[in-house]
Amino acid sequence: MFDKHKPTRQGEPESPEPAATPQPPKAAPAPASAGSANVAMIGPGIRINGDVSADSNLRIDGHIEGRSIESPHDVEISESGKVTASVTAKVVKIAGTVNGDIAGSEKVVISRSGRVQGNIVAPRVQLEDGALFRGSIDMTPTDSASSANAEKQNRSAGEAGTRPTVVTDQGKAATGSSRKDAELTLKSG
Repeated sequence: MFDKHKPTRQGEPESPEPAATPQPPKAAPAPASAGSANVAMIGPGIRINGDVSADSNLRIDGHIEGRSIESPHDVEISESGKVTASVTAKVVKIAGTVNGDIAGSEKVVISRSGRVQGNIVAPRVQLEDGALFRGSIDMTPTDSASSANAEKQNRSAGEAGTRPTVVTDQGKAATGSSRKDAELTLKSG
């Protein structure tokens, strides 16, 4: 009945079908360099209540309330970002507000618009002129993240109501807060 190879009208030559235009080959994605890794973003309208774990670089423009934010890469808190949690990453850059401890295995940078209340553990710390910081800084060049976690666990144990061990001069240990002799030695642990 209908044959696409026959002319539609008698005497008309068959029109050739339009040739498919060759598509240019798609460029292969460039290999990601160390500085241009993928970035996960928490936008300005996003609010998260809970812990955040990222396997890539992380940029926070929104609000996060939780116990921890962790990434083996970089974490950046922009000027509009607000974090109430501890932050652990390779490099931590803060231009917004952070209420919590910060551990950077390479470095921590607080820009002039940054506001931080918490302790910092990193081999390198940079505070730009105008940055607000309240807390302590430990620049031990060892594994910063594990040091921060150990410090946090020690602090938690201290807050849990543990009492110091009192060692008498006879070598006997007694737990408690009463001290009878002036020669008693306090031993933590």
